[in-house]
Amino acid sequence: MNFLRMKNTTIFRGTILVSLILFLGFSMACIAQKPSEAPTTDKVQTIKKGKFTLVFECKAPLFSQEINQKLIDTYFKVYPELVKQYNKKAPKIVTFVIDPDYDGVAGTSNDKVVFSVKYMTAHPNDIDVVTHETMHIAQAYGDESGIPGWLTEGIADYARYAFGVGNEKAGWSLPKFSTSQNYQNSYRITARFLAWLEYSGHKGIVKKLDQAGRDKTYDDGEIWKKLTGKTIDELWLAYSQNPTIPNVN
Repeated sequence: MNFLRMKNTTIFRGTILVSLILFLGFSMACIAQKPSEAPTTDKVQTIKKGKFTLVFECKAPLFSQEINQKLIDTYFKVYPELVKQYNKKAPKIVTFVIDPDYDGVAGTSNDKVVFSVKYMTAHPNDIDVVTHETMHIAQAYGDESGIPGWLTEGIADYARYAFGVGNEKAGWSLPKFSTSQNYQNSYRITARFLAWLEYSGHKGIVKKLDQAGRDKTYDDGEIWKKLTGKTIDELWLAYSQNPTIPNVN
């Protein structure tokens, strides 16, 4: 009886020891696997410098951290200057979203800019997309501003021309004048016309047009003549006859 009791006790202890070893091994395996099995979450940073804050959300874990940093740096270099020059009441907290599902280049709504992963990966030096898009935030024209879309985009590209930090490296510039162009072509073509106006005796006109958008006082038929003494068509004709701008093409 004593021998059997000792034998059973030994077997029982051995069974406990084996079970404990198996349990510990299983637990360690689960711990080792947990990080790789955990669901991927968006990476969100809140970065504050002085009066300005950037909420940066990257929805693409494999997206270039170098490009992320360039976008962040460009925001803090350019946007405070745009606010200072054009609209001191513009939002001081802006959100950037790096979105793999966005099909365009970039888009702005209120105080948020969405960037295309596909575009930025293919054009890593085009960081002044930030300048163009954050100018839209500074514009803040709102509904029923009266200011046309071609001028809104032209002013944003003018801001990129005037305040951009990497246009040359990105291969971005104002286009050469062509007789096939029109001031309503928007973006760079309109921006070049605005740059010419600034150079040709109407310094400050971009700021005045921009302010008119926020004040909802823009009027195609009146504001150009009020600011320059000529209609916009007369201004475009003068531009087409001598479109020279120093240091531009």
